[in-house]
Amino acid sequence: MATTITIDPVTRIEGHLEIEVTVDDVGGEQQVVDAKSAGTMFRGFEMILIGRDPRDAAQYTQRICGVCPVSHAMASCMNLDNAFGVTPPDNGRILRNLVLGANYIQSHLLHFYHLSAVDFIDTTGLLDMSPWTPRYVTTDMATGTVAEDLVNHYLTALAMRRKAHQMGAIFGGKLPCTGSFVVGGITENVTAENVADFRTLLTELRAFIDDVYIPDVTAVAGLFPSYYSLGVGYGNLLSFGVFDQDAGGTTKLFDAGRYTDGSPGSLDPAEITEYVTHAWYTPACDDKNPADGVTEPDATKPGAYSWLKAPRYLDKPHELGPLARMWINGDYTNGISVLDRIMARALEAKKIADEMDTWLDDLVPGDPVYQASSIPQTATGMGLTEAPRGALGHWMSIDNSVISRYQVITPTNWNASPKDHLNQVGPIESAMVGTPVPDAAQPVEVLRVVHSFDPCLACAVHLVRPNDRREGTRILIPPGIA
Repeated sequence: MATTITIDPVTRIEGHLEIEVTVDDVGGEQQVVDAKSAGTMFRGFEMILIGRDPRDAAQYTQRICGVCPVSHAMASCMNLDNAFGVTPPDNGRILRNLVLGANYIQSHLLHFYHLSAVDFIDTTGLLDMSPWTPRYVTTDMATGTVAEDLVNHYLTALAMRRKAHQMGAIFGGKLPCTGSFVVGGITENVTAENVADFRTLLTELRAFIDDVYIPDVTAVAGLFPSYYSLGVGYGNLLSFGVFDQDAGGTTKLFDAGRYTDGSPGSLDPAEITEYVTHAWYTPACDDKNPADGVTEPDATKPGAYSWLKAPRYLDKPHELGPLARMWINGDYTNGISVLDRIMARALEAKKIADEMDTWLDDLVPGDPVYQASSIPQTATGMGLTEAPRGALGHWMSIDNSVISRYQVITPTNWNASPKDHLNQVGPIESAMVGTPVPDAAQPVEVLRVVHSFDPCLACAVHLVRPNDRREGTRILIPPGIA
């Protein structure tokens, strides 16, 4: 007999996510046969920005997310650069990359140690206190030395994350939420002293990535080899590219591109469409490219179950994130699965951290860090970059020198999207199907799949109605370890 399991809320993510899976017997094994991923929060940043000074966008959009605000600053400023017709000088471009890189490192450490790793270890006797209780404990969880090391490194990683924030604040002014990103570049000047301070922290972080982070991921992977074949999903990948290596952005550390139906392909932003068939938005929002996008909520819409729209490329769902970037760039092509996502993220952290050391050498103290500009009367802009969790896009229209349209599509909009107009489920929904769940009271296997995507609902669903439950019969499962 089929059982419906609802994990609400899913803990150890950013924002409010509800997962509902149907578990049934398939060939003698209990596994997920259907899944829903629902964003349960609406904030309406796109609506807030209408009528404002375009330069406000870089500060307002950073408040979409406390984990990846620099990515929103970057996308917004690239959007502004495009609309204002300016190009940051080399120092400004490199400093933006360095602050964004610092944000990537802290986010990747956060994902493994504080959001994902505890799905794989039994912390009984190690973390017998709130917020680590209540928790799931399953027979396959790692114990002994591996569990002890990961708990110890959990604490060390907190300090490393702080150092990454300190490093980014040298050129970002502060983190989270940088104050130095502006249209045309950045406001912090380059000096030999701040370059040296940045490099000192970077060197320590690079050692932690090499000597602790990657070995810990490798250890977990060695204990759970079946997760190299679980959580596969569609296998379609997409990246906007990130970390410009030249003024025009023609060369990037991670290339833009996609991998669709088993073949690589180029990327054309005009082929992105958002659908709201099963999302709480009016028909005016449906079937729109984000350049013409509309944000108009409808909280009582029949048939809807999420505040996330459903972005599609050529009408196909695509997965975003470190695995997509590393795959499209040719740096990691082992597979598409739970462990591949975790492993690719760790190896990406190393690639970025190592490259940051080279960028420091390219800075020239005393050279300009931004190009002056003025607000256009009428203009459109687009800023495409990558957040730690995947492709991030900002689109804007300016009329009478104020914002008349602003649209944001975040990585989790793609990954945790609901069904679309073709009844295609989103990437996380697809990836959960087929996951074995031996004990419906402790569906940690589902969490391992979900956490491998590192969903950030704070980004993706920009109204929470407490205690409001939609109709239906459910078994409510406690979320487990916090």
